[in-house]
Amino acid sequence: MSIETQLSLRQLRAFVAVYRLGKLATAANRLSVTESAVSTMLRQMESALNLRLFDRTSRSLVPTQAAHEIIAAAERVLGDIAWLGTRLQDLGDCRTGRVHVAVTATVGSVLMPGVVRRFRDAYPGVQLVLDDCAPDQFLAKVSSEPVDFGIGTPEREDPLLVSQVLLRDHLCLVCATDHPLAGRRQVRWRELAKEPMIAVRQGLGYGMRRRMDAAAAGAGVTLNVVHEVNFLSSALWMTAGGLGVSVWASALAARMPYENLTRCRLVGPRVPIDFSLVHKRGRSLSPAALAFVETARSELESMDVL
Repeated sequence: MSIETQLSLRQLRAFVAVYRLGKLATAANRLSVTESAVSTMLRQMESALNLRLFDRTSRSLVPTQAAHEIIAAAERVLGDIAWLGTRLQDLGDCRTGRVHVAVTATVGSVLMPGVVRRFRDAYPGVQLVLDDCAPDQFLAKVSSEPVDFGIGTPEREDPLLVSQVLLRDHLCLVCATDHPLAGRRQVRWRELAKEPMIAVRQGLGYGMRRRMDAAAAGAGVTLNVVHEVNFLSSALWMTAGGLGVSVWASALAARMPYENLTRCRLVGPRVPIDFSLVHKRGRSLSPAALAFVETARSELESMDVL
C-alpha cells in the first residue's frame, strides 16, 4: 500500500498543529479533539512514513529533522485543500464561475440586455460570455464544447441537444403607426395578401419564416414578399422605413427601438413560437449556468407578449 493512501488530512492537520504549537494539549484544543486522538494520529503518520517525527519529552514534543523537512510540504497540501474547498463553495454559491451562452444576434440585442443586467447585479463574480451568432449557426454553436447552452427559437430539432421552453410566444404583425392596419387589436392572415412583406430568408434557423409561410398557406393566402433579409434587425429597420410590413415574435417586437412602429396580434390562425433553452444532451449545468437560466426565465416571463 502506497504512503499517500495511508495518510489522511486529519493526520496532516495534527502533525502541523503539533509542529507549530509544540504541545499535544494546545494542538488538541486547536483541532477540537482529545490529546489521545492527536497522539494516535501522529503515531499512525509515523508508522506510515516509517519515520519518527517528534521526540517525546515530559514537557513537549520536539520536531525531528524529518519533521523539519516535510512541514512545508504538509502545510502546502493543507493550503491547497483549503483553497479547493473555498473554490468549490464559491462555485456552488455562484460567487465565482463562468457561463458561456449562445444566442442569435437579434435575441442577443433585444432580449438579453435586461437578463444580463439582472444577472450581473446578482452574481458580479461570475464571468459571462455571450456568444452571438447567425441563426443558421445557432445549433452548431450550442453543440460546441465551450458553450454551456443557448437561448433562441431553433427551427429544427437535433438528437444531440435538449430543448426546454423558457417563454411561450406567438407571431405578430409589425407595421408603421400610420399604416391602415395599425391600431387594430388583431389582424387576420388573409388581410396580408396585398401587403408588401419583408421577411427573413427561408432556412436561416429562426423558425419564423417557415411558420409564417405555413400559416399563410393554411389561411389560403400567398404573401407578397418584396424584400428578403438575413437578419430580423434588417427587417425591422426596413419596416420602420415604410418599405412594408413584417412578422415577428411578439416578445421581440415589444422591445422595438423604433417609435414609429406598432404590433398587432395575428389570428386565423394564431401561430406559436417559443423561446427555448437548448443544451447538450446528457450534460449537467453548473450552478452559475443554472442561475443564469433562472434569471433569463424570470426576465422573459415579464415580457409583454400578445
